[in-house]
Amino acid sequence: MAEIRLHHIEKSYGQESVVQDLNLTIKDGSFTVLVGPSGCGKSTTLRMIAGLEKQSGGEIWIGDRCVNHVEPGKRNVAMVFQNYALYPMMTVKENIEFGLINRKVPKAERERLIQEITEIVGLTDYLHKKPQSLSGGQRQRVALARAMVKSPAVFLMDEPLSNLDAKLRNQMRTELIQLHKRLGATFVYVTHDQVEAMSMGDQIIIMDKGRVQQADSPMNIYNDPANRFTAQFIGTPPMNILPCSELEGMAPKADGAYSHAGFRPEKAVITPEKKQGCLHIPARIVTRETLGAEIIYQMASKAGTLYVKTFLKPLEYAADVHVSVPYADLYYFDRAGNRLPDGEPAELKTLVAGGTY
Repeated sequence: MAEIRLHHIEKSYGQESVVQDLNLTIKDGSFTVLVGPSGCGKSTTLRMIAGLEKQSGGEIWIGDRCVNHVEPGKRNVAMVFQNYALYPMMTVKENIEFGLINRKVPKAERERLIQEITEIVGLTDYLHKKPQSLSGGQRQRVALARAMVKSPAVFLMDEPLSNLDAKLRNQMRTELIQLHKRLGATFVYVTHDQVEAMSMGDQIIIMDKGRVQQADSPMNIYNDPANRFTAQFIGTPPMNILPCSELEGMAPKADGAYSHAGFRPEKAVITPEKKQGCLHIPARIVTRETLGAEIIYQMASKAGTLYVKTFLKPLEYAADVHVSVPYADLYYFDRAGNRLPDGEPAELKTLVAGGTY
């Protein structure tokens, strides 16, 4: 096991900056997920940790060793790729064994390791099959087993489940969580899927345009987002963020500090009329998505499109309603998108006290 520390990491391709002044600590034994939109720098960061990309500046530490000039094979890490990278002409056993042979591991030790690892990942009955005869999930297990036999301190995974169907992805997510608990190693996992990030990681690092937007536990990020990007990237549907200037009684203060107000879809209530003690937004139902126990409404309002998640009986399309949100459940953001301290703007408090709502 090993802690990973990135100090002032930079990565550029010519004039294009991909990662900018990245400072990050990945805890020893954690399941850390790097998540963000395509092109945000998450895969590049992973490849720099692995040594497959050379950073343009800064230091990378794995454990107590700076690995800036250490070749990939000597960093004590193992990488699992999106496309599995299996040798098609080799059997499952030969794919797993290949790296051990190159490291001159004795045959008896190789056999012991292969038996032990294949039992863990459920491949014992497939050792003599070729990759083309396996399912996507089985191929992914071969890639994991090949990484595991190296007994690395760090597992690096670059969108390893993206080629699987939805049902198999759910199954493999559970298996990876269990595998992490069993091995106790440091897992660093890259994905663009926020559901994977929330369900798998004990630490989530959200990136955008080569910078870390927030690093925290899944629920802290969900409940306490640092900025508008994080607030809207995490959550399905995303947080509703609307301009204060379009919300009744919430015109920005003179200095423009309170630019936008936000709320989670499950914190809102749809009512036929105004609800006391709440921000209310006149709206019209545009679409209704029924997902078993819950219903997601897309609504049109003067302030913009918003979403409400509820467990109540379905409402009719095109119904004119009010969306009511308790003031305590509102988030506030400045013009730059940064989160402002909790608490209502002064002018809103005055309006509420005066009975405007």
